Amino acid sequence: MADLRIVDNPSEGRYEARLGRKVVGFSTYRRVDDRVVFIHTETDPEVKGQGVASTLAAGALDDVRSRGLKVTPKCPFIAAYIRRHPAYQDLVVSVEELRQRRSTG
Repeated sequence: MADLRIVDNPSEGRYEARLGRKVVGFSTYRRVDDRVVFIHTETDPEVKGQGVASTLAAGALDDVRSRGLKVTPKCPFIAAYIRRHPAYQDLVVSVEELRQRRSTG
């Protein structure tokens, strides 16, 4: 998977894992203010078990960090990835934190 690239496709609202021109995985999201809300992650059955989803998660989270944004991981895969890789925990804004922001803001 050396040729795997992770690309933000904002017009589709998703990060894509691409091999050449072929999309072999994606993680859909919604932008809300300074946050990226990850909704769903999927990979092509042909590449399952080859680390595409993990590479996609890391690439997307690294991009979010580089843009100075935060994350709300509603997608179970992204949430589990963050739990397994605590270096990304600082990006997380939980639903509870959002409720608190709204009630005090």
